[in-house]
Amino acid sequence: MEGTELAKDIAVKKRLSFSDVWDKYSTVLILILMILVFGALEPVAFLGGSNLIKIVEQSAITILLACGEFFAILLAGIDLSVSSTMALTGVVTAKLLVAGVHPFLAVVLGAILLGGLIGALNGGLINATGLPPFIITLGTQAILRGLTLTVSSARAVSGVPVTFTKAMGGKLFGVVPTPILIALITALVLTFFTKKTQAGRNLYAIGGNAQSAWFAGINVKRHTLLAFTIAGICAGLAGMVNIARLGAAEPNAGTGYETFAIAAAIIGGTSFFGGVGVVPKVVVGGLIIGVINNGLNMVGVSSYYQQIAMGALIIVAVTLDRFFGASRKRG
Repeated sequence: MEGTELAKDIAVKKRLSFSDVWDKYSTVLILILMILVFGALEPVAFLGGSNLIKIVEQSAITILLACGEFFAILLAGIDLSVSSTMALTGVVTAKLLVAGVHPFLAVVLGAILLGGLIGALNGGLINATGLPPFIITLGTQAILRGLTLTVSSARAVSGVPVTFTKAMGGKLFGVVPTPILIALITALVLTFFTKKTQAGRNLYAIGGNAQSAWFAGINVKRHTLLAFTIAGICAGLAGMVNIARLGAAEPNAGTGYETFAIAAAIIGGTSFFGGVGVVPKVVVGGLIIGVINNGLNMVGVSSYYQQIAMGALIIVAVTLDRFFGASRKRG
């Protein structure tokens, strides 16, 4: 009799609540649902192998921006400047390439170093002023876009070497898009950082409760600087991938992409209230955004309605996180 009662207790404990199910499977289920919906509407065009590869390739920029945005949101903040960072680093990288700088050095200087410096500037201003990240990055978003227009003279920077576009924007062995490889390698590195390093674990602690983290001896300002620096580097890489795919740098590139990045991170299970989320789910969130954009284009939905859809997705995702995220556990 006692054994039966014990078995029932164990069964009850193992029974998953809706919050548990939402936490574990929501991102993948949403991706599958979107594919099924658009596959039913446009089975030949949407489900064709070339289109699915195109979706993955086009999602690379969103994934890179979302991986950076993830770290800002993990601290219960936000980075609205990622799209402008992407545009500026793209223009600078393109100018270095056109000037004859070695492609590897151009990427390091233009995309990685400049992106990291911009992110560090955001983190430094947040630490120095004590203002919310929303305010700081809203300001730097406008400043960076103005700098991009100034540096480029409001014109596209063309003449990027074909060798660079083929290497960084083409396909490995003629099959696997290089942009998605860059995005996935970046995601793997960041996954290792968050799961296997003390600094990564500290970011979760700060996002959960910054005051408690401070009392535990964690340098909150230093980790804030680190998180926004990572966001800047990811945006810089997105700028590099963008010019590699297009063969030129547009000063207005990435306008509105911060919305895609935020949506991908939130849909990917990152709590808007901080301290919860994992990078792999953010990658899936980026793919969801890619599927939605591609699918809506396939069925002839206007880009205006696509913006409405993205805004609605963010509201729904944050609302669900508000109601069901309390029981979520990291990982």
